[in-house]
Amino acid sequence: MDLKGKVALVTGASRGIGRAIAIALAKEGAKVAINYNRSEDAAKEVMNIIIKNGGIAKIYKADVSKRLEVEAMVENIIKDFGTIHILVNNAGIISKTNSILELEEDEWDNLININLKGAYLCCKAVLPHMIKNNCGRVITISSVAGKMGGNVGPHYSASKAGLIGFTFALARELAKYNITANVVAPGPIETDMIHNIPKDLQEMIKSKVPLGRFGKPEEVADAVIFLLKNDFITGEVLDVNGGEYFD
Repeated sequence: MDLKGKVALVTGASRGIGRAIAIALAKEGAKVAINYNRSEDAAKEVMNIIIKNGGIAKIYKADVSKRLEVEAMVENIIKDFGTIHILVNNAGIISKTNSILELEEDEWDNLININLKGAYLCCKAVLPHMIKNNCGRVITISSVAGKMGGNVGPHYSASKAGLIGFTFALARELAKYNITANVVAPGPIETDMIHNIPKDLQEMIKSKVPLGRFGKPEEVADAVIFLLKNDFITGEVLDVNGGEYFD
């Protein structure tokens, strides 16, 4: 896929990995729909960076766990840009609760609704437009925790593992429409999400990475661009984790 002129929706694009992906897409010539939920100022900053560098971008507020908000966002993007060629399911949250014994039901529900249900709702709203075009790309940001558990809670790991299985199913179903679906599974990345967990836990997580550091959001964005450009990769999980696999 030549990304120039393509319309890309990136969820959770106001900060961290989503921010880096939105900027990378714009550098490739894509028109970027920047989704955010709370951080309007941060979303505007990403938009302004893209526009300043000659790109095209607009911001769209929506809680990806709310169907009506997602549907309204997609409708507005279609009005503004005509269609959607690329969906990057990046929006997600992390939790400070890391033990099943301490995990409350409402915390489980909230995280699963955003991390997993959010990807379903966005796909449900966007895919009819890709099918109409007989072309599309779906990239979903999972995590190393979706493959090996991790240290940030069973609900987080479950949500990220669910995204991988969800993507495998999409890849099979959508291939006949020339739509690919792939996953990028980062290890620990230098974002606000990492900074919001206790320092001792940060150091413990870093110590398990063979390369000895956290990854950069731009390194994840590079992997996304690679998968978007390749027409023959679908149902793949691309790990960007500094060598962090099973101990």
